[in-house]
Amino acid sequence: MDVSVAVYSAEQVADILGLHVRTVRGYVRDGRLPAVRMGKQYRITEQDLQAFAGVVTDEPARAPHACVSTVVHIDNVDRLTMDRITTHLTAAAISDSNRPGQLNVHSTYDESACRLTVFVVGDPESTTAVIGLIGTLISQDGE
Repeated sequence: MDVSVAVYSAEQVADILGLHVRTVRGYVRDGRLPAVRMGKQYRITEQDLQAFAGVVTDEPARAPHACVSTVVHIDNVDRLTMDRITTHLTAAAISDSNRPGQLNVHSTYDESACRLTVFVVGDPESTTAVIGLIGTLISQDGE
């Protein structure tokens, strides 16, 4: 996927808007015009310039996006149970790759404490599903 973004200097923005370059720099310093400082120069993206100038783009508005991160500690887990749980969680994360959001599942195991720690980061639905799977896997061990 090739994505290119037009980037302008403060001088170019001043020419485009018909303003003095000091005025543009003042807008950047005031925070009214977003810019990134590269060395001694400001760089302004075309998207930020259009938004500043009030230009309406054809791009659809992005919907709000939620990301959930959680840490699950599972105590009294032997190595065999840890392997089984992490295998199921890895399979769930891989099979979830067709969803638009991203799901990351990582785990660490402290063998001396018999403690499995699972880190889950993703959209709310995927994260909830992983936590539910953990609950199901733990309850199976208790039976």
